[in-house]
Amino acid sequence: MQKGLLGIAELSRGEIEEILSRARDFQPPPRQSFKRFDTLRGRMIVNVFFEASTRTRTSFEIAAKRLGADTLSITASGSSVSKGESLVDTLNTLGAMRPDAIVMRHSASGAPQFLSRYLPIPIVNAGDGTHEHPTQALLDARTILDRRATLEGLRIAIIGDIAHSRVARSNIYLLSKFGVSIVLCGPASLLPRDMAAIAPGVELTTDMRKAIRDADVIMMLRVQLERQNEASFPSNEYFQFFGLRPEHVQLAKPNVIVMHPGPINRGREISSEVADSQRSAILNQVENGIAVRMAVLEKVLAP
Repeated sequence: MQKGLLGIAELSRGEIEEILSRARDFQPPPRQSFKRFDTLRGRMIVNVFFEASTRTRTSFEIAAKRLGADTLSITASGSSVSKGESLVDTLNTLGAMRPDAIVMRHSASGAPQFLSRYLPIPIVNAGDGTHEHPTQALLDARTILDRRATLEGLRIAIIGDIAHSRVARSNIYLLSKFGVSIVLCGPASLLPRDMAAIAPGVELTTDMRKAIRDADVIMMLRVQLERQNEASFPSNEYFQFFGLRPEHVQLAKPNVIVMHPGPINRGREISSEVADSQRSAILNQVENGIAVRMAVLEKVLAP
């Protein structure tokens, strides 16, 4: 495993399996709370989020505390970046305080990799631009494996704003290492052809019904308007063509798993009927975020 966790692309299948297996150990039994450990007692983890986040930031904080670590969270608006300080100077300042690891989210693709070359401290990528979101892909895999014996041979449809999605990219990297049949679906303007180069054999389509037919897993994505210079698709038409509704779910396998990394835009990417249905694993994804991030932090920092 590289210093810290910068992306899924660099991980081997064995390393991924090790993290997923350890995350299972951290999952609490039904209707019970997470156990506390002292694995990282005395360690300091700094969470630096230059983009807004609720699920990822909070779950990293909880994961660190469940392992006994001390945490410090910094946002861009609360840091000297808002005063014009450069990213390198900000991170060098944090590095001088000698934390044991930095969890970082940034709007620039490659920012965590760039900083890892400057600092000897392990950096965990919590999302960088449109590049990767490794722990999201890991928690997605853990969520699927909670309901399926293996990833091998599954048909997984990823639908929505593929072009701007670091979640899609990390999932493609991970799933392609496990022999998954991947189909990507979205408006033509949000369906970049270079995704096929990441995982040869990936299917591309603008037909949502074709993508969903016989799928074992449906992963919906948020339309990331903040990463688009202009709207790529009229908002009043998006749900009509690419919003997941009950009639779509009927085309998939009877036990299909419906997923979404959040935040959900109900009535745009997914209907409330589907989001709140028994097929939905969306809240399971949120819960698994803690267990997976505990496994990642332990892997990065435990002696």
